[in-house]
Amino acid sequence: MMLAFPALLLVSCEDFLSKEPDSTRAVISTPKQVSQLLTTAYPQGGYVVFAESMSDNVADKGVGVDDRINRASYLFDVVEATVDQEDSPDRYWVECYRAISVANQALDIIEHAADSSQFRAQRGEALVARAYAHFMLVSFFSKFYNPQQPNSDPGIPYVTEPETIVIKQYERKTVASVYEMIEKDLLEGLPLISDGAYTVPKYHFNRAAAYAFATRFYLVKRDYAKVLEYANLAFAGTSIGDNLRPWNTTYASLSPAELFNIYSRANQNANLLLAETASLWGRNVSQYRFGMTYQKWQEVSAGEGIITGSGNWVYPLYYRGDNNYFVPKLTEYFVRESVNAEIGFPYVMLPLFTAEEVLFNRAEANTYLNNPTAALADLNLFVSKRVANYNASRHAVTAASIRSFFGTSNTTQGLVNTILSFKRVEFVQEGMRWFDLQRYGISVTHQTATGTVITVPASDPRRVLQIPQTAAISGIEQNSR
Repeated sequence: MMLAFPALLLVSCEDFLSKEPDSTRAVISTPKQVSQLLTTAYPQGGYVVFAESMSDNVADKGVGVDDRINRASYLFDVVEATVDQEDSPDRYWVECYRAISVANQALDIIEHAADSSQFRAQRGEALVARAYAHFMLVSFFSKFYNPQQPNSDPGIPYVTEPETIVIKQYERKTVASVYEMIEKDLLEGLPLISDGAYTVPKYHFNRAAAYAFATRFYLVKRDYAKVLEYANLAFAGTSIGDNLRPWNTTYASLSPAELFNIYSRANQNANLLLAETASLWGRNVSQYRFGMTYQKWQEVSAGEGIITGSGNWVYPLYYRGDNNYFVPKLTEYFVRESVNAEIGFPYVMLPLFTAEEVLFNRAEANTYLNNPTAALADLNLFVSKRVANYNASRHAVTAASIRSFFGTSNTTQGLVNTILSFKRVEFVQEGMRWFDLQRYGISVTHQTATGTVITVPASDPRRVLQIPQTAAISGIEQNSR
């Protein structure tokens, strides 16, 4: 796909589509085959390295793995890394558009099927997957959406048809226009999705994952009624608490190796959607030069002070060498080129949506819908799974404890601060903090080991990733930095 696809990635995509299943409509003729095709309608590139490195979760250790993506992201420079480099913004751009291309191919096959009604679930997945990839692209490569602004800045090309020519010219529509198209695909696709269409639903946009995506989308749009609606649909008929990670029970007895092995498994209730991503994150997470120090961990985890009864987070913090800290989460698995090969490719299985995110989004929605009691209930549900030796009568988040910790009399602001604080520690080293920094326009300050201070306020154009130079071949203008 010439939005950015180099020949290598074109061959890779063609190779998959020509095998299982074959990319011709004559071979792809059943819903099962389209479902197989849609397994690759998700970005197989990682955003964690650059998203986490731009956030306030990291510091300059002065020493460590000197990775150019990690370094340039921390310094808010343009990342000079090619599309075939794991974890680079250019690679993520390419992978999102590759995923979109697969979704569009599936939609085209369905449209030309003899009986398209048989493909209802597959059409729903393709539409939501297409919406998701465009959402992630516009979130990273355009000025972040603000519902109080016209959002007339350049967005990203929204592609809705299979590509039939090698080089095609694309237009960057406005951010507002991109959001309109995302919403159209999302709302059309949601009612069509069926969990029964997949052997392993966690590798597809199942219903819970699709509703989770809807909560994230409408949280950015600040349509809190819809956030609440979709959050409740995500776990209709079940308790969301039963789906949260059991950090202070089952997980508490596991070794780091066991945690790494289990965190991104499809059998974990918390994981709603998983994607295989080419990434070195699992290998380098603790050893990047720009990473989490103990001082940063104290800052990230400070929200435990909101909990009454001196509640302490139970997250297991480990280190590899001096000041190289990590929580066992995302691990690498290495795929050899062949059975006897010594070379291969590193991957990380990444949870794209989790039950925890749905819980936080619901709490934030209730906060702005003037229902602080419900928001507090969700925050206490979260705490019940995260505090060591949890005791409901002693460990609680209350309006009073929030006011005391943040020094505010504004209940809404205190609740929002609590939610952001809890999310920060929950998703540390997963790249999720960047979205909250963007949503709320929170300034980020990074200091280098030599004393240079880099402050990047909400309006700074360096917060927007640069469009890959390879996209210029399709006429796509780069961002002003």
